Amino acid sequence: MHDTGTGSTGNTAQPSRRTLLAASAGVTAAFAAAGPARAAAPDDSRLRAIVSRMTLPEKVGQLFVMRVYGHSATAPDQADIDANLKEIGVRTAAELVAKYRVGGIIYFAWAHNTREPHQIADLSNGIQKASLELPRGLPVLISTDQEHGIVARVGEPATLFPGAMAVGAGGSRSDARALGRIAGAELRAMGIRQDYSPVADVNVNPANPVIGVRSFGADPRAVSALVAAEVAGYQGSGVAATAKHFPGHGDTNVDSHTGFPTITHSRELWERLDAPPFRAAIAAGIDSIMTAHLMVPALDDSGDPATLSRPILTGILRERLGYDGVVVTDSLGMEGVRTKYGDDRVPVLALKAGVDQLLNPPDPDLAWNAVLTAVREGELTEARLDESILRVLRLKSRLGLFRSPYVSQAGVDRTVGTRAHLAAADRIAERTTTLLVNEGRLLPLSRRRYPKVLVVGADPASPSGTTGPPTGVLAGALSELGFTATALSTGTAPSAATIAKAVAAARDADAVVAATYNVTASSSQKALVEQLVAAGRPVVTVAIRNPYDVAQLPSVRACLAAYSWTDVELRAAARVIAGRVKPRGRLPVAVQRADDPEQVLYPIGYGLSY
Repeated sequence: MHDTGTGSTGNTAQPSRRTLLAASAGVTAAFAAAGPARAAAPDDSRLRAIVSRMTLPEKVGQLFVMRVYGHSATAPDQADIDANLKEIGVRTAAELVAKYRVGGIIYFAWAHNTREPHQIADLSNGIQKASLELPRGLPVLISTDQEHGIVARVGEPATLFPGAMAVGAGGSRSDARALGRIAGAELRAMGIRQDYSPVADVNVNPANPVIGVRSFGADPRAVSALVAAEVAGYQGSGVAATAKHFPGHGDTNVDSHTGFPTITHSRELWERLDAPPFRAAIAAGIDSIMTAHLMVPALDDSGDPATLSRPILTGILRERLGYDGVVVTDSLGMEGVRTKYGDDRVPVLALKAGVDQLLNPPDPDLAWNAVLTAVREGELTEARLDESILRVLRLKSRLGLFRSPYVSQAGVDRTVGTRAHLAAADRIAERTTTLLVNEGRLLPLSRRRYPKVLVVGADPASPSGTTGPPTGVLAGALSELGFTATALSTGTAPSAATIAKAVAAARDADAVVAATYNVTASSSQKALVEQLVAAGRPVVTVAIRNPYDVAQLPSVRACLAAYSWTDVELRAAARVIAGRVKPRGRLPVAVQRADDPEQVLYPIGYGLSY
């Protein structure tokens, strides 16, 4: 089975050391039409009437958000039919809806749901049709992870924006709001109405292998402001935003996809560091909040993950923070929630804790029947299910799904990947690139003095359906800007032979641009850069993931942080290198010294310009 964690990037950082930086249909007709973005406030009496007519199996289904393979709701490829039969026991998305009466479906690129915008719209319409044609059929809430940056499920030609840490480096609330507004409009046009974004985690741990650049930064006040702005943008476009991962995943060196992290923050530190972005999201009217599969003993000492913790989800999130929107679990296929209990117990315990949506269980049939049995045997009451179903239906009503569940191809053409949207993404990206080192004013790089540029470095797989590879994108962008640039991929762990090849190629160039990816003290990427510097050519490094690489590369004359290797950020970095735009980004996290991680090399807010 594929890795189904909603935030999985497929790439894991390898930090040298953990450092804590505590920063300061029939149903449709019952609803009146409303504005283009969001429907009027839901009529609870009508929604309660819908709930009262549902059978118990239908109620159970409304609580689940499941994956399904295939580009079509009724005619997927044979390989996807085979995968569905093996993992879910159905052939198609339409059969999934009919069998389990699911309230939601999540799209993944690896499940072949997101080939291109017109196909996505057709798939969404097919799912809605399959559900609405059933007796007492309800619209389906279709979701995905479109964080932008290194986690995105819908790729080109849709508009792809810089990720959260890059936006944090830009520091602009209006840019965060614009990102949400444009990205939300494009998702809505394709029939995706719930986005598992923004990340509200405050990333104070440089060794964090799962959040990192998916976070806006390490300052809770700055993160809070950007979270609220992005929520306003998404929800103003009629897409439910989702703040994640409650109660906070920013200070861990364990990936909850593969392990069970523990956050050791005191209650006071949690209140000061982790809670503010979630409070800001709630104040902004956030539609949904996603749970974290980790343990926080200061908030609940039972040893349970937060996803299964009633003290955390009901006691803190519901009662103390006053949140009454939808609570969705992170993927139930992740190891962090499966360590202590079996897959049959997890969904039942999550509902008892206060969850409303059960996301992507590894064995859907087992999970669905476990909840059904728990109600029939009295462990869960039907009234408890009704409480969550009502929240889900309120959200569907607020999003206008009862009134207008379908999308059009014309809407895709008008909205997705338009010239104006792509230009907005480029402008936002230009405000995020961060210049950390510029000795002797090497940058901006002169085309007359350094006409021939060699681009080397890491070429991780494209994180979001962009063109890639990074070295090729950088070389292409520099060539368009007047340089003669060639690309040589050296990878994240170049061998001695590869390093020698790069050094030989550098001798025929006037300058070298090296894309680095999470450099550590023992990394051969470090050896590559050092040998390129020793060869006598000026070297510019571009950190294409975590910005901490600069601490390991003291010999370079110029260093930039791009925060991701998506095309939009790499093109912006190239424009900064060429001097077409000035670097304006400021570090949203601190960078520690390589020789003494307790000492800060570059503080939050640091950044140079021309």
